[in-house]
Amino acid sequence: MARQIQFKQTGGPEVLELVETEIRAPGPGEVRVKNHAIGVNFIDIYFRTGLYPGELPSAMGSEGAGVIDAVGDGVEDFAVGDRVAYVLGPKGAYADAITLSTDHVVALPDAIDFDTAAASLLKGLTVQYLLRQTYAVAEGDTLLFHAAAGGVGLIACQWAKALGAHVIGTVSSDEKADIARDHGAWMTIDYTRESVPERVLALTDGAGVPVVYDSVGRDTWHDSLKCLKKRGLMVSFGNASGAVEGVDLVELNRGGSLFVTRPSLGGYADTPERFEMMCADLFAVLESGDVTVHIGQRYSLEEAGAAQQAIAERKTTGSTILIP
Repeated sequence: MARQIQFKQTGGPEVLELVETEIRAPGPGEVRVKNHAIGVNFIDIYFRTGLYPGELPSAMGSEGAGVIDAVGDGVEDFAVGDRVAYVLGPKGAYADAITLSTDHVVALPDAIDFDTAAASLLKGLTVQYLLRQTYAVAEGDTLLFHAAAGGVGLIACQWAKALGAHVIGTVSSDEKADIARDHGAWMTIDYTRESVPERVLALTDGAGVPVVYDSVGRDTWHDSLKCLKKRGLMVSFGNASGAVEGVDLVELNRGGSLFVTRPSLGGYADTPERFEMMCADLFAVLESGDVTVHIGQRYSLEEAGAAQQAIAERKTTGSTILIP
């Protein structure tokens, strides 16, 4: 038997329950991983609240790192005792162990510890597709990244700087501004006190930026579009403040023939080969030291609800993990 966080109905963090359950033995092409650290991500809150609907009752979480303690038939690339991380598998990572397909598992280099892997795999792969694929950030680019002091934002600030780009990051406090700048942001904007479009235009001599990365959603949509230069790209990759609705194509025309995309990790890491390529790119910047992972919060498995609440209320910095 093992402990696992589940919920029987959607709602606030109080719907999360810690239960005793059997973690099944792996079938063909699967492994069972004993978790050492578990990633907590905003997408977990979307499932808990019902923004992303699913079958109930449901387990929670899709990212973690640990050691394989059982392998199924036909598994050749992994063995019992291997250090691994995983993401994009079935929900159930908020647990002592999880069984999943090897398509969602990657071997961990010796230099990357379990906490770092659990804190960075989903967020780091998100940054990989944002900076390297959705818009290929180049030396000299200036870009706007919302929530720059969050888990994704801090990785993006460092990675973009390593690519020679300048990141303008939005934050909500002086403390978060300091953290973002310490992790590579060129400039920060406190959106609680400043007009983001006005500051962006001032910092770019009126030109605007070629790309905006926005995980906030509804509350920042219109301001983000105002920050773009002609034919700029709006990358809306999250809904922290709620989903963007009623997109007005005429607004894109008025802004200067703007482009919009709504990407997801699953849309990029959609084959084992692409998943492995993206992981290799992430691990390379972690091992080189170009990117370091800031783990701002650690919670026990029993505190999963509190961890999600802190993220939802924007009281966290960097990544949040659970330690089973």
